[in-house]
Amino acid sequence: MKKKTKVIHGGITGDDRTGAVSVPVYQVSTYKQQKAGQHSGYEYSRTGNPTRAALETMIAELEGGHSGFAFGSGMAAITAVMLLFDRGDHILFTDDVYGGTYRLASKVLQRIGIEATFVDTSDPEKVEAAIQPNTKAIFIETPTNPLLKITDLQRVSQISVQNHLLFIVDNTFYTPYFQNPIQLGADLVLHSATKYIGGHSDVVGGLVVAANKELGEKLHFIQNSTGGILGPQDSWLLLRGIKTLGLRMEAHEKNAEKIAAYLIDHPQVKQVYYPGLATHTGHELAKTQSSGFGGMISFEIDEEKVDSFLSKLTFFVVAESLGAVESLISVPSRMTHASIPIERRLELGITEGLIRISAGIEDSSDLLEDLDQAFKAIG
Repeated sequence: MKKKTKVIHGGITGDDRTGAVSVPVYQVSTYKQQKAGQHSGYEYSRTGNPTRAALETMIAELEGGHSGFAFGSGMAAITAVMLLFDRGDHILFTDDVYGGTYRLASKVLQRIGIEATFVDTSDPEKVEAAIQPNTKAIFIETPTNPLLKITDLQRVSQISVQNHLLFIVDNTFYTPYFQNPIQLGADLVLHSATKYIGGHSDVVGGLVVAANKELGEKLHFIQNSTGGILGPQDSWLLLRGIKTLGLRMEAHEKNAEKIAAYLIDHPQVKQVYYPGLATHTGHELAKTQSSGFGGMISFEIDEEKVDSFLSKLTFFVVAESLGAVESLISVPSRMTHASIPIERRLELGITEGLIRISAGIEDSSDLLEDLDQAFKAIG
């Protein structure tokens, strides 16, 4: 099946008993057993729920993995993956990783003895140099949030195999529609499903896909033991969102390309970060490992103009999150990455003048006109 067909007809579809085309919302906590200890596949909804199972089957199929797992948020999904590791283990993280992931690694995991080092994973030599005797995994985002750096998935996979490390990829920005890290050597793929998977700013969730049976069994044990599961109603909302994923990702990308082209020529814009631009340092690499460049753009203007610029916008909503049908705009230093110390942010290039756009699916001419009038208003 082609991807646009798979997002509709893949996984578990409909309901054989009633003929319903859509998977029902199984709003149930427990299930009747034939006799004590003998059930028909479901016993308690923390362990498994048919609506959640349909979502988990779908994301595993879309990512080309063995098994999928749905959690109550993207951070719950990442936390579950981190529970695969033990006290004394060391993990390498992408340096400009999402602020919530940075907070988890630097403030929570270190309290329980799991060490973290942040490195520019777009440079394989730096990755190799940062590996320690107790390193157990490499965790990357590609593109990164918010600087849109691209990491060579196959090269980092080779490094992981050579050093017997787990290779974990946060695929939130590109989704399985544009990028399939497992096919390029990843062991685990993560999504903040709140973003593009859901796509409508109406649900919070996280997804993990394990490449093999052994990892899948370990993750299911952690999911069942810790209980950070996604509920059936939210699982159904994500299933509904997935059906239009292909159409939305293509629309996001088209708008992002037009916005990036506009921004790169604007005199008030100092720098534009978008992998779809030929000037982007990761452009050629991105073309080899993904089928699209996505809908995320970051750009930099004078710090003192940021608030005024944002206040003049009409169609761009100043808000956390990304990947929705409406265009969202944010200031990472004060919003998504505020938990990162200012010295570290500046070292990475996350300046006070850096603005991040999540291009929606509105008419591109309206979005460009909106940006143009905001720039004119701030002179």
